[in-house]
Amino acid sequence: MKNNPDTRKYSTLWYGFIALFFLNSCAVKNIPYFQDLPVDSARITKQAAAFTEPVIQFDDILSVTIQTIDPTTAAVANQAINESAANGTSIQQITGFLVDKNGSIQIPMIGSVQVAGLTTYQARERILEQARQFYKEPTVHVRFANYKITVLGEVARPAAYTVPNEKVSVLDAIGLAGDLTIYGKRENVLLIRDKSGEKELVRLNLNDSKLFQSPYFYLKQNDVIYVEPGKARSEMNNASRTQTFALITSLATIITLVLTRFF
Repeated sequence: MKNNPDTRKYSTLWYGFIALFFLNSCAVKNIPYFQDLPVDSARITKQAAAFTEPVIQFDDILSVTIQTIDPTTAAVANQAINESAANGTSIQQITGFLVDKNGSIQIPMIGSVQVAGLTTYQARERILEQARQFYKEPTVHVRFANYKITVLGEVARPAAYTVPNEKVSVLDAIGLAGDLTIYGKRENVLLIRDKSGEKELVRLNLNDSKLFQSPYFYLKQNDVIYVEPGKARSEMNNASRTQTFALITSLATIITLVLTRFF
């Protein structure tokens, strides 16, 4: 029994459409965090990690504002210098006082103030003590101007980020970077931290709710988070050329059949 040429053409056309459907219908699924939590519970409480206030280090930039009853008298002390700091993918000029290698900042009129090793609250008290020698009833505000967190690897926007507050968690940093990609290894996120002149390396598991209790849940300035790519990334890279070739072949087959059938 001979096969009908038109039947073969339509069969090939049908298989081509099926191939295109499977190549393009592989929708990316969201991968949940904290997979150990029960999905049927409306409310769950977890013990939170203790937050430790960060201390001021060398090369930090501090925003220091001194206010008095007469604003013009403190204008000289508030003349901070523009310093360079990374934010996202660019270098920005940040106004503040740079902590030098001796751990001090130089404030006009007040002079040198030793701040390294102090929290911003402790630094405020020390600056306030010296400011009282020059101003009547001053108030002082101190915060980090370049509190930097770097997120690298399999995230949507890898970069160094300057955050406006000191209480930043691992999840906050990942959110700033646009979340992990579908290929990021959520169970093996690497935290790199400078500690006493050494690099401390810690592995974090975003699939485990014990992360909330980890002493590394809250980040410190200059921390680096690296999200390692999973095997699916390398497999995807190897398979992409094959999928592209299959797609081009299917399209070429369909176009050839259409031209043959109607022209």
